Amino acid sequence: MAKKRIVMAIGHKDMGTNLPEQKEAVKRTAKVIADFIQDGWQVAIVHSNAPQVGMIHTAMNEFGKQHHGYSSAPMSVCSAMSQGYIGYDLQNGIRAELIKRGIYKPVSTVLTQVTVDPYDEAFYTPVKVVGRVMSEEEAKEEAKGNHVKAVEGGFRRIVASPHPVAIVEIDAIKALMDADQIVIACGGGGIPVMEQGYNLRGASAIIEKDLATGLLAKEIDADVMMILTSVDNVTLNFGTDKEEPIHHMTIAEAKTYMEEG
Repeated sequence: MAKKRIVMAIGHKDMGTNLPEQKEAVKRTAKVIADFIQDGWQVAIVHSNAPQVGMIHTAMNEFGKQHHGYSSAPMSVCSAMSQGYIGYDLQNGIRAELIKRGIYKPVSTVLTQVTVDPYDEAFYTPVKVVGRVMSEEEAKEEAKGNHVKAVEGGFRRIVASPHPVAIVEIDAIKALMDADQIVIACGGGGIPVMEQGYNLRGASAIIEKDLATGLLAKEIDADVMMILTSVDNVTLNFGTDKEEPIHHMTIAEAKTYMEEG
């Protein structure tokens, strides 16, 4: 009998916001993941990268400004870097937790590219805030080719959040899952890329992690998609004084709520 598959989306609360926090958070998160593996599930993991990719983006930009011969890094490259170092901590944390329990399974991080549509409406209305707070002078310089947004204390860069279209490395992910291995993939929603002939070109964007998780779950025919969040439950009218908690809903109900906005 084939094992059941679960795709788990881990939010930034379960990953920390800097290097020391991340190492401690991963130890706790690894225990939850190991519980499912010990119970016989095949597990694929998608993680958030918002604080980390912002940190990398800021560091690369600042370094490029202050040192001749170095340049800033595009958002797609920053996303790739975040997948590498978050995956490094996650796979080692999960591996250690499994070995403690007498379980020996390979854990792999797949550097994952996700294609987006260059004509996605999201590119015209960027919403994802990244990087540090800038002064007005810095914002004017940043705005040359990029988008900035006024926030408390200054300005921050904002980028598009297009819908994921396809997972480039899906065959490799499927092969690892079929071999009953643990896979960390589509980190931060995946490295956003656009197809240009034979080439893949990085896009200045951040893909919503939960949407990439849904696409991955569909592609590997998962039995369960789980999103670990910092709130107790989904609510209607979120953020208002008319919030209604939802502890269980059917697919039909979910579609109705979506249609109602």
